[in-house]
Amino acid sequence: MIILKTLSEIEQMRVSSRLAAGVLQRLCKEIRPGVTTGELDRIAESLIKENGGKPSFKGYRGFPASICASVNEEVVHGIPGQRILREGDLLKVDVGVYKDGFHGDVTETYAVGQLSLEAKKLKDVTEQALYAGIEKVTTENRIGDVSNAVQQMAEKNNYTVVRDFTGHGIGRNLHEDPQVTNFGKPGTGLRIKDGMVFCLEPMVNMGGAEVEILKDHWTVVTKDRKLSVHYEHTIAVVAGKAEILTKL
Repeated sequence: MIILKTLSEIEQMRVSSRLAAGVLQRLCKEIRPGVTTGELDRIAESLIKENGGKPSFKGYRGFPASICASVNEEVVHGIPGQRILREGDLLKVDVGVYKDGFHGDVTETYAVGQLSLEAKKLKDVTEQALYAGIEKVTTENRIGDVSNAVQQMAEKNNYTVVRDFTGHGIGRNLHEDPQVTNFGKPGTGLRIKDGMVFCLEPMVNMGGAEVEILKDHWTVVTKDRKLSVHYEHTIAVVAGKAEILTKL
């Protein structure tokens, strides 16, 4: 069941969403070779709590940290810890914040130092895929139009989209309906309506689309261990079009 939000509820969601985006903005200054993902997690948790929020992820189904930090072939749900970031790494940081009764969720991929040309292209194309999808978020379209736009941007650049993990509705719960895949057919799926709020999150692989989960039961990696990039925004449908809540 899709829970449509009122305009006042969307205003409340801006608070948690902007706090999540602000945490990313702060973490960006700390991302460099030699830093551990655990250090980034500690900074993020402190910032969230200092601003009256709670980390959405910590304790969620047993997840042990406040952010997800996924490096290189790790697609999503990487657990921060002792891993030291190195020159040329692709770091995906996913931040969720719960404040005033609502969640906000955002992901950015960062270059650690200087990226290879192939890694930079994958990063750029995945970000382009996110915004291609957002452009299709109007009440004239369906979810399939959004999903297809992401898929087309990735595949025309000879990349693949992850099919086992998707975007999702968000609100008082971290994960709500609708499911928003990164592949689909135009003109199919649910009609987009005012009041929908969901996370669009392309996960794009340099190699094949297949993924697997490591023995920690969380970290998702590409099966061929080739690079993957992840971007995400929380989006509300207001007056017939998309508003990005997690953009400062």
